[in-house]
Amino acid sequence: MDRDLFRTVKQGTRNQARLLYHRLVCRLPHLLAVTLLLVVAPRLVSTLSLAALWSEARANAAVLLAACAGCAAAAYAYAMSRPRPVYLVDLAGYKPGPAHEATRAQAIRQFGLAGGFDDESMSFQKRMMERSGLGEATHFPASLMSIPVDMCLQTARDESEAVVFGVVDELLAKTGVRAEDIGVVIANSSLYSPTPSFVSLIVNRYRLRHDVVSHNLSGMGCSAGIIAIDLAKHLLQVHPDTYALVVSTENITLNAYLGNNRPMLVTNTLFRVGGAAVLLSNRRQERARAKYQLIHTVRTHRGASDRSYGCVTQEEDDAGHVGVSLSKELMSVAGEALRTNITTLGPLVLPLSEQLRFLATVVLKRVFRADVKPHIPDFTLALDHFCIHAGGRGVLDELERSLKLSAWHMEPSRMTLYRFGNTSSSSLWYELAYCEAKGRIKKGDRVWQIAFGSGFKCNSAVWKALRAVDAVAVGDTGSPWAQDVDVLPVHVPKVVPIDDDEASYKTAAA
Repeated sequence: MDRDLFRTVKQGTRNQARLLYHRLVCRLPHLLAVTLLLVVAPRLVSTLSLAALWSEARANAAVLLAACAGCAAAAYAYAMSRPRPVYLVDLAGYKPGPAHEATRAQAIRQFGLAGGFDDESMSFQKRMMERSGLGEATHFPASLMSIPVDMCLQTARDESEAVVFGVVDELLAKTGVRAEDIGVVIANSSLYSPTPSFVSLIVNRYRLRHDVVSHNLSGMGCSAGIIAIDLAKHLLQVHPDTYALVVSTENITLNAYLGNNRPMLVTNTLFRVGGAAVLLSNRRQERARAKYQLIHTVRTHRGASDRSYGCVTQEEDDAGHVGVSLSKELMSVAGEALRTNITTLGPLVLPLSEQLRFLATVVLKRVFRADVKPHIPDFTLALDHFCIHAGGRGVLDELERSLKLSAWHMEPSRMTLYRFGNTSSSSLWYELAYCEAKGRIKKGDRVWQIAFGSGFKCNSAVWKALRAVDAVAVGDTGSPWAQDVDVLPVHVPKVVPIDDDEASYKTAAA
């Protein structure tokens, strides 16, 4: 434990030193200019009168004009070298129709009808679902609700097209942006990567221009949404005056697991249909109507560790069934990745008092051997809203404890898990949409998005609200929460029994 703590402190000290260095370098021109002015000004005033200064200026008009032009050019170059602001204009989340909703009991019965599961596997999935934190109206694709299940490329394509086209249509309608004005498009889906790609699908459907910058991300897990945002941020620094469309989704038609390997069964009880689209821009005129400005992105990749690399893997079981295996060390690995990530993020957002308290406890523990617990920084002093990837109830419980967050802070993540399940990389946007729907977002608020993904990765983004976002009215079709905003939040016990005994799915399977 001391060794881990020492590594954390060492990394934090290095990050703080790097941050101070960059701040000093950025302000060096100002410091030099002010220093020069303070040195030269008294001498000029003491030796020259105003008349003499005017006479000197007229005599050296060409030199003076050249100096002014040089200063103007330097000021322009400095202004242009500063990072372009990245604005989030609006976002959209996918809400499947009522025909795709399924209770937990219906899901269990459908698993039984799928065949291939033994009694032990069915009982395990039932127990996991009772503890999952999911509600009674999450969504499945038509392919997995049919009898028998129809897992093929065509039904997978149907699922993805419904999600992707649904969110992009809604986003373009909400923003009024023309498809031909989009200069960057990024799509991410971890397990399903068709040919042509999702990006090509979007370009073809919306007739995007031929020089659009496109990137398709796959195999990067549930944190790929933040990776896509980080990529868009960098692209918007070199492509001026444009929009970036980011689409985050996952496909579960081809990724439902039909075998009996227990580590692979967990995903059946958590993953559901979902997707989101986000419109970013570096146009300065968009600031007036944009909702947020991107402040920081921090990406952490611990793939150099074999333990981290192998904790989430897609593989075949002994019977040849493909599924995603979750290691028992997943929570431990996620905790290590989170600590590494917040060690980098902390100096960027936390007040100095919190950083000093953290260092003080380390000194007391390591130098004076005092029996004190390591200080966990209070991120609520710097951040107002927390959107933590709704990967599962265990993940949310652990982060609530580790970051010392309140039930109010965890509400968007828990209600997203309850209403939509684990929708992979898009879950962060459902959570942000929940904060908006409840009228929580006020001007100046800061939002922290945290996501975990295979590899193993922990990525985060910090946004600043540029304006207050009005609460969503019941029935408003512009939010995935419109039908639920008046009944949520609800209390979700740690164990919620399913009103469906073992014989019911045995009978269904028979």
